[in-house]
Amino acid sequence: MNQIIVVALICAASVQGPDCSRDTALDVITGPAHTLQECLIQGPVLAASSGFKGEDGAYVKTRCEVKH
Repeated sequence: MNQIIVVALICAASVQGPDCSRDTALDVITGPAHTLQECLIQGPVLAASSGFKGEDGAYVKTRCEVKH
């Protein structure tokens, strides 16, 4: 069975949305999700619980990855 992984990418404001990736992010936070809807909701929650406050214009981009 495939598992959905929530990936919260915290990227600098100078990085365009399409260019925000695991390689360009300031921080990468991951966690499990049961559904795609849960994944999309959990990204910002994970970032907030890690202490991210949106300082210096940084933003959170949520990705949902499938672990095989």
